[in-house]
Amino acid sequence: MTQSPIDKIQSQALEAQVVEVLRTVYDPEIPVNIYEMGLIYEVKTDPKGKVDIKMTLTSPACPVAVSLPIEVEDKIKAIDGVSEVKIDIVWDPTWTPERMSEAARLDLNL
Repeated sequence: MTQSPIDKIQSQALEAQVVEVLRTVYDPEIPVNIYEMGLIYEVKTDPKGKVDIKMTLTSPACPVAVSLPIEVEDKIKAIDGVSEVKIDIVWDPTWTPERMSEAARLDLNL
């Protein structure tokens, strides 16, 4: 189904807001937000306010494996216009430090 131009603009605007919120979420052990860390693999939005996020963690044994996705979901739900949030934790591809943005690498002196 093809989106109308207005729907596409609304989806893009919501996606931009979601990304900004994701930049406020930090793994407590790493001083870089999860977006710049490369933990967010995909953000999809629709004009009705549905948000789907595919994310990973640095490892399956991550100490915040339970709390971090809940924090992400709660912060995304707080965005005006969001009607539904779905968080999928994925392990493929496996996260590696190469997924970090250049800004994150500079912050961590890598």
